[in-house]
Amino acid sequence: MAQPKRRISRTRRDKRRAHRALKAQNVMKCPNCAKPVLAHRVCPECGFYNGRQVVTVAE
Repeated sequence: MAQPKRRISRTRRDKRRAHRALKAQNVMKCPNCAKPVLAHRVCPECGFYNGRQVVTVAE
């Protein structure tokens, strides 16, 4: 099996892994109750999605 000729430096190794960082999630305000909610998800506070009631939320 082939072996590397030289050791890969930390800088070169980390440059290769630069795109693996976590990205921030797309959080927006619910148009109905103005609470923060993930995009393209039903609001857990009021149950609205796309301007209409989808889920009934027990209070």
